[in-house]
Amino acid sequence: MIRKIRLTKKIWLLGGVVALALIVSGIWGYMKGFGGKSGNAGKAAAIKPLVAVETVQKRDMVKRIVLSGQTVPAAQVDIAAKYTGRIVQVTVELGQRVEAGQVLIIQDTRDIDLIIAQSGESMRLARAESVETKAAFDANYRKAEADYQRNLDNLRRYESLHAAGAVSRENLDTARQQLVNAKAALDTLKEQAMTQGAPAVLETRQAAAARAEYMLEAYKQQREDMVLRAPRNGIIGYRQAEAGALVQDGQKLLTVVDNSSIYIDCQVAEQNAAYLVTGMELPVTVDSLGKSYPGKITYISPVSNEKTQAFTVRILLLQGDLLIKGGMFAHANAEILLKPKTIFVSKEAVLDKNGKKYVFVIHENKQAEQRQVRLGLANDEAVEILEGVKAGELVAGSNVSRLKQDMQVEVEQKAKTGSKDKAGTGI
Repeated sequence: MIRKIRLTKKIWLLGGVVALALIVSGIWGYMKGFGGKSGNAGKAAAIKPLVAVETVQKRDMVKRIVLSGQTVPAAQVDIAAKYTGRIVQVTVELGQRVEAGQVLIIQDTRDIDLIIAQSGESMRLARAESVETKAAFDANYRKAEADYQRNLDNLRRYESLHAAGAVSRENLDTARQQLVNAKAALDTLKEQAMTQGAPAVLETRQAAAARAEYMLEAYKQQREDMVLRAPRNGIIGYRQAEAGALVQDGQKLLTVVDNSSIYIDCQVAEQNAAYLVTGMELPVTVDSLGKSYPGKITYISPVSNEKTQAFTVRILLLQGDLLIKGGMFAHANAEILLKPKTIFVSKEAVLDKNGKKYVFVIHENKQAEQRQVRLGLANDEAVEILEGVKAGELVAGSNVSRLKQDMQVEVEQKAKTGSKDKAGTGI
């Protein structure tokens, strides 16, 4: 029993020594690590930030706007049947070049030809009836005038004879009544006169003749419309018509594409549309062809699209090329001068602190100086400096957020805005 107690004490004593050793070892390791970190921090503090610098110069500040869209032909006209009918002949093939007025499709006109012949006879009959009516009216009118004049002379003669006692009162009254009847007949014919002087009965016949003539012209026009012709020069870009097929009115049969002029329709944001004007010339690149062509802006929409809020800009290619087809993707670069001979730096060079703008000027001893600046115009890459920096000074263009006043830096010579006469942006 005593031996067991002694053995247990030894075990506890040995465990305590081991635990104490572990504690001392942990404290030593922690202190060593802490000392190592302090050393690394000191080394890190000695590392100088690497910055790219820009040489500030006075140059033209430009804005570059990329206009992209698809090629659009001068015209693309669909040819559709105006009247239902059967096709007799199709004179063109897909891809064939046609000229304005050329016959493309002929529909069956036999039925309309019969109607035209019948209408022609109706028109001639109406004209004949009009002439006959006029002749009859003129004859009746002259007869009525003659009857009136004869009865008027007869009444005057009877009045003279009655005054001399040669005729009775009854004969005089009869003469007067005959004059009244003759005048009534003449007045009836006079009252038929219309605004143009022609009588109503003749006006009716003439209107019928004119209506028959109009109907004949309408049927002739319908027949003409059943012969479909090319509305302009171009190429057949769509063909869905065969001889013998029955087509409905309004059915699309052909499409004539006029590629004599090519346009590029582009959608432009509001902030860019404000800089563009009609007449502006710019190069246009057709992506699939890898070629550039001179172009000119011919149209800028006066209002923006309700859905996209973008403006449509149309560019006319000033140089034609048969290789250009409608629907090809193309782009153009418009260069807008924002301000000539001004000072500006890249946007990465400007630091924003509590609403104030700063840049870091790098001196010859590679020491950074923080300066507050006042900004002016801006594009997507650069911003104008109105106050705070002079031409010829070096400005940090990278790692700006890591810099502090009087900090030593390592300089990477990378002139972002000093190697060209102009600076701009692609949008």
